[in-house]
Amino acid sequence: MALWKVKFDLKKRVKLAQMLWLMYWVSIMAGVLVFSMGLFLKIELRKRSELMDNKESHFVPNLLIGVGLLACGISAFGGKICYDSLDSSKFMKWKTIINPYLILCLLFNVILFFTALLCFTMRIPLQFTLAEGLKNGMKYYKDTDVPGRCYMKRTLDLMQMEFRCCGNNNYKDWFEIQWISNRYLDFSSKEVKDRISSNVDGQYLLDGVPFSCCNPSSPRPCIHYQVTNNSAHYSYDHHTEELNIWTRGCREALVFYYGGLMNTIGVLVLFVTILEVAVMVGLQYVNTSLSTLVNPEDPESESEGWILEKTVKETFTDIIVKIKTMGKGNQVEEGVEVQAVSTVS
Repeated sequence: MALWKVKFDLKKRVKLAQMLWLMYWVSIMAGVLVFSMGLFLKIELRKRSELMDNKESHFVPNLLIGVGLLACGISAFGGKICYDSLDSSKFMKWKTIINPYLILCLLFNVILFFTALLCFTMRIPLQFTLAEGLKNGMKYYKDTDVPGRCYMKRTLDLMQMEFRCCGNNNYKDWFEIQWISNRYLDFSSKEVKDRISSNVDGQYLLDGVPFSCCNPSSPRPCIHYQVTNNSAHYSYDHHTEELNIWTRGCREALVFYYGGLMNTIGVLVLFVTILEVAVMVGLQYVNTSLSTLVNPEDPESESEGWILEKTVKETFTDIIVKIKTMGKGNQVEEGVEVQAVSTVS
C-alpha cells in the first residue's frame, strides 16, 4: 500500500509543479543567504583569528559556504525539472534521473540538518578556544617590538573598545600579567625595582588595565591605574565605581556575539532544510503522478501520486533484503572464482 496516496488531475498537477518551481526559487535565494552568512562568519572569525587557540574554528563557516552553494545548484536543477514537468514530452528525458536526484536530495537534507546542529553547538568549543586564545593574546600585549606579535596590542585594544569588555574573564586578569613593555619602564626607579623583585617570575605587575578598558559613559575621567587603591583617588571606591571601566570579560562578550550569530544562521539553515524536504516531497508527487497516468497519451487524464510506493516498514524491509541479496551475490561470485582457480590448478 502506497504511503500518502493522492489523486491528481491535470489542474492539480500543473498547480503543484508551478508551486514547486516558485519554492525552488525561494530555496535558491535561501542558499545564497546561507552562503553569504557563511562568508560573513568566516571573515569575522579571521578578523580575530589571533585570539583563537586553534585553526579548526573555520570548519563551520566553510561548511556553510559549501552547503549554500550546493543548495543553489540542487534547487536550480529541481526547478528545471518542475518547469519541464508542465510538458509531458519534455519531462520524459528526466525519468531516469529523478530517482537518483531524490536520493541526493535526501542525503543533502541530512547534511543540512547536521550543519544546523553544528551552528547551535558551536558556542561550546568557542568558549574553550577563546579562553586559551585570549589568555595567550594578553601575554603578548606588551610585545610590540616582536615580529608576529607587534599587532596584538592593537587587536586587543580594538576588541575591548568594540565589545565593551576588559580582560579574559574580567578586568582583574590584567593584574596577573605584565602588559607594559620593559622598554617603557624606568629600571632606576625604586618602585619599578620593588615590583619586579616582589614577583617570583620577575614581572612588573600592577593593579591597572589598558586604556581600552575605559568606559566612555563614566561621569569621571577614566581611572585605569591603581584601580583597587581607593586612597589614590578622590571620592573613589572601586567596588561601586563600575562605570569607570568595563567589568564584563571579553570571552563572555565574544561568545555572546558569535553565539547569537550562529543561532541566527542555525535557524536559517533549519528553514532551508524544511524547504528542501518540502520540495523533495512535492517533486516525488509530481514524478509518481506523471508515471501513473490512466492514459499516458492523454496528459489530461487522472493519476495517483505518493511519497513511497509501500509503507515505511515495507520499504525499509525491501532495502535490507536488497542489501543482503547483494552480499550473498558477492559471496557466490567469490566462491565461483575460487572454484575456477582450483580447477585450473
